[in-house]
Amino acid sequence: MVEFNTTEGEIGVLKGHIPLTVVIAPGIITITEESGTKEAALHAGFAEVLSDSVVIMAEIIEWPSEIDLERAQEARDRAEERLRSRTPETDVARAETALQRALARINVVK
Repeated sequence: MVEFNTTEGEIGVLKGHIPLTVVIAPGIITITEESGTKEAALHAGFAEVLSDSVVIMAEIIEWPSEIDLERAQEARDRAEERLRSRTPETDVARAETALQRALARINVVK
């Protein structure tokens, strides 16, 4: 099973799933196999779901060992501050995406 966030919501894919293509939203990808479960921070891209496979075409995927927790927490704090003290010049969508990415990094490490 593969689970991840899309722009339409969270999706879980089992073998035999109907084919589809989706836009990935920042979050955690969880891959469950007989040998165990793996998680990574997945930031953006597309996923092609076929009946027997899932192809992730991602901008960035980070495994927990690749994430600097302190840096991710600092990025979260900066994004939250931009959203709290927004001005007319604040790019809200960019700040929200930065916050989602930082939270994905933090949550996959913990």
